[in-house]
Amino acid sequence: MAENSEIRTGRHCVFLLHAHLVFVTKLRHQVFTDTHLTRMEEITRDVCADFETELTEFNGADNHVHLLVNFPPKVTLSKLVNSLKGVTSRRMRQEFPDLATHYYRTSKLWSGSYFAGSVAGAPLSTVHQYIEQQNHPV
Repeated sequence: MAENSEIRTGRHCVFLLHAHLVFVTKLRHQVFTDTHLTRMEEITRDVCADFETELTEFNGADNHVHLLVNFPPKVTLSKLVNSLKGVTSRRMRQEFPDLATHYYRTSKLWSGSYFAGSVAGAPLSTVHQYIEQQNHPV
């Protein structure tokens, strides 16, 4: 296997895990500005640090955000997502009253659902071929 500086080590494992996460605003309302997204990235980085994960990439539009997170195997992705959505919703609505008034009925910034996709360094077909070509013991 080629040497990769992104490979991380734990006490009993070596890993390289990335997840692509997408969060959509409640009812797909178009509420984010550049200022909102800049602050949300800071908050997201803080939450990721608390989970010993790394926010590799962040970007968004007026009604959704994309995150690329590098995480260790001990982190349950659903718990990370729950914390990210909860903390960003609460902090953003506190710091930006314009968001709080927009969601006055539900007090929720995010839709209840989200997208999570696994991301690897090599295409799935390459990994499949690599595993297929391993030698069986005789």
